[in-house]
Amino acid sequence: MEPNRRNYSKKREAILDVMRSTKEHPSAEWVYTKLKPLFPDLSLGTVYRNLALFRRNGDVVCIGTVAGQERFDCDIHPHPHFICTNCHRVIDLDLAFAASDHYPDIERAIGCRVSGECVSFTGLCEHCLNTRARPDDSNT
Repeated sequence: MEPNRRNYSKKREAILDVMRSTKEHPSAEWVYTKLKPLFPDLSLGTVYRNLALFRRNGDVVCIGTVAGQERFDCDIHPHPHFICTNCHRVIDLDLAFAASDHYPDIERAIGCRVSGECVSFTGLCEHCLNTRARPDDSNT
């Protein structure tokens, strides 16, 4: 999104910049925490309002609620995610996913018009698996 002059604000630009600079799939709270030291008068409400604006403009997508927080992605092309049920990390999956091949079947089955999909897998990420599999060193 290129902010037009009438709606330009340094905070809005900073929010979008911090969103674009991460692969973390941040929440509004994460963005707020990152930018608060730079903008002491920044409010969480400002972050939420700008994220909503970016969604409407197509600059970010919401990937859903993880651990009670709405999470966002600046990579707006359709792609699946993996969500760790332990640490709540969200990982982009570089998989060719062709659910659109099934749109006509879905539309016939439930009498609707499908315009997109959001695919997420859940489980334990590699880090959490390794942490759980590691023997307890305190007993040796």
